[in-house]
Amino acid sequence: MDNPFDIVPFSQRRYEHIPIAKIKVINARNRDQEQFDMNVTSIDRVGLIKPVRVNDKFLERTDTYELICGEGRLMAHQRLRHDTILAEVVTCTRKEAYLQSLVENIARTKPDSMDFAREIKRLHDEGWDFVALARITCKHEHYVRDYVRLVEQGEDRLIHGVEQGVFPIRFAMLVASTDDSQLQNVLMDAFDAGLVTTTNFAQARQIMAARARDSKSRKSATQYTVTQLRQDIEDATRARTSYVREARTKENRFVSLLGGINALWQDAQFVKLVTAESLCDRPDLAGEFRYEP
Repeated sequence: MDNPFDIVPFSQRRYEHIPIAKIKVINARNRDQEQFDMNVTSIDRVGLIKPVRVNDKFLERTDTYELICGEGRLMAHQRLRHDTILAEVVTCTRKEAYLQSLVENIARTKPDSMDFAREIKRLHDEGWDFVALARITCKHEHYVRDYVRLVEQGEDRLIHGVEQGVFPIRFAMLVASTDDSQLQNVLMDAFDAGLVTTTNFAQARQIMAARARDSKSRKSATQYTVTQLRQDIEDATRARTSYVREARTKENRFVSLLGGINALWQDAQFVKLVTAESLCDRPDLAGEFRYEP
């Protein structure tokens, strides 16, 4: 076939009843047992509504059809001890058949499920670049790149959070870059509890990293908890508040001192005195502070 993803009219499709024993599964996947049992019951009572799809390109050489789509329907027929199954028969390369199988899995799975994430990863493993994956998922290329990386790292919980819209993928990547798995779990628990947000994540991560370094230096085996993180964030917030208060006090004192100096330099006798003593060069001021002329 010229393009495995071209839409073919029903009048041009080829359907046959294929012996189940002559069908080979080329892309097996795990499935939910409860859902599978329901499918078996449905096929037994109603019959097969959607035919499976098979590839006959290698039939003469192997005497078998390669299953492209419909493994669950095929397994249901096997459980019901059927000898044949209705199939749409196409002729394509094995690579085209494999890609059709993966694309159908993606189309069937929910975008907020790990099955969807794993199918994206499998397509990438099959050679699809991030541009092509972005096109079929309607996502940005950088998003898909980070998405695949999360799957490779087994970050199921983070992927679920991204797909549910709980936090952006950039936040998920920051959490995933936390080396210690325990700290990552604490971060996610804290996020679920509302203690950590995308706003204060950087602060929380710094606190936890410092805590981890201290724990290693003390060779402590105690586990870090959300309660401890809450206490550390409160302590850090108090410390920062105290620092800001002290900085503002010093700034006010400096502004008062600068105002006094500017007032002195408005006095002609004072200027004459410091000039005579060669003390008229004032030091440069950093930041936004300036001497009055």
